[in-house]
Amino acid sequence: MINYIWVGMLVIGIVFAAINGTMEEVNEAIFTGAKEAVAICIGLISILVFWLGLMRVAQQAGLLKGLSRLMRPVAKRLFPEVPPDHPAMGYILSNMSANMFGLGNAATPMGIKAMEQLKELNGGKDSASRSMITLLAINTASITLIPTTVISIRMNYGSVSPTDIVGTTLVATACSTVGAIAIDRFFYYRRVRKGRE
Repeated sequence: MINYIWVGMLVIGIVFAAINGTMEEVNEAIFTGAKEAVAICIGLISILVFWLGLMRVAQQAGLLKGLSRLMRPVAKRLFPEVPPDHPAMGYILSNMSANMFGLGNAATPMGIKAMEQLKELNGGKDSASRSMITLLAINTASITLIPTTVISIRMNYGSVSPTDIVGTTLVATACSTVGAIAIDRFFYYRRVRKGRE
């Protein structure tokens, strides 16, 4: 469906530019945007490689396991249907840890693996289970301690103090995480209450 939306937007934009006689500006914007996208990607690669390397060092040193142990009681309460020793719990904790360090690219594969494991726990059904919905909400809102991607973008564009965003990001993501969990629980208990009626 999203492909149709993008194609529709592209076609409408080109037709509109042709009608208004602004095709030259559209062509210039396309090539400038492509050039900037490549420059941003190359700039981000170095920062992400650095942070992923640090995550690997932290993993080898046992820091991520320690963080996972700290988060396990919270995860048990958020995902009561998932057995504590199930592989899904490990993937969920890894996903949450990576998101806390602002490494969405590293968190995504763990989130996908967690969803696969949660689908197995759900009996392979196509409908999402309570734990799958909760994981999606937490992964989307995810509290972030160090917004590495945003810091790297600010560094690429010559920010005087690229880490100024850390405090603001922590507060904003803490609010979004609390909100996501509250909304998730509200709809879950509402659905349970309707089921009992």
